[in-house]
Amino acid sequence: MKRGALPLNALRAFEAVMRHGQMGLAAAELGVTHSAVSRQVRGLEEVLGVRLFDGPRNRLVPSEAARALHPSLQEGFDLIEAGVARTLRQERQALDVSCTSTLAMRWLIPRLVGFQAAHPAIEIRLTAADGPVDFARQPFDLAIRVGRGPWPGAEVTELFPDCSGPVARPELLAGVETPESLLALPRLHTKTRPTAWEEWCRAKGWPDPGTGGGREFEHFYFMLEGAVAGLGVAIAPEVLVRDDLAAGRLAAPFGFAGTGRRYVVLRRPGSGRAAAIFTAWLAES
Repeated sequence: MKRGALPLNALRAFEAVMRHGQMGLAAAELGVTHSAVSRQVRGLEEVLGVRLFDGPRNRLVPSEAARALHPSLQEGFDLIEAGVARTLRQERQALDVSCTSTLAMRWLIPRLVGFQAAHPAIEIRLTAADGPVDFARQPFDLAIRVGRGPWPGAEVTELFPDCSGPVARPELLAGVETPESLLALPRLHTKTRPTAWEEWCRAKGWPDPGTGGGREFEHFYFMLEGAVAGLGVAIAPEVLVRDDLAAGRLAAPFGFAGTGRRYVVLRRPGSGRAAAIFTAWLAES
């Protein structure tokens, strides 16, 4: 039989049945139903003009023809599998990506599974970092940052504007409808954006909130976790609480306002096709 006429699906099904000894296990490996495997085996018997199995379906006994055919098929599929794996290893590309820590934890990492499923040959090696980017001194291929720029020495792709607003547990915000009632609640702060409340109130045309006491956190991530836990109200970038809002863990009844900053992908010049693919995916996410 010439190569172009080989019933490859039927041969795969037969080889899996021989290897596992059961059609059910073969079906599970191939991701099809038991009856589909049975049809493939019957079709192969018709093509070859020989009987391949005897006995009931749950106690299959390979025929002499089946035992003669199986070693060649197994060797052939093993060679194909090894060749494909070798090619994937050769083509696999690793990207070193630097991302601000809270954005990595709350936005990027939960979405990376989608990128890896679509592009299994591109490995993302993620490093959490918040400082300036200097591709001449740092080993990253890409960096994701938030700020106003400029971004010298990098190819820049804008992701989305930075929009922030007050968020808290829905039950904490029940009945809160005015600036006064919001500002009377415990406020959460972070050292990385100490003027966040003042900036947001100014953008909304509200009066200066004053110090208002509250609780200060060392890290943005800790402040957001405090808001989710019900400790108070935090001024948070929308992108960092998007999943919490969708899940109902947080509410933002007063909306978000632009800060003038923007989230960007900074790409090392000449970083190649894999970096371009990842950048395009980020821009669409």
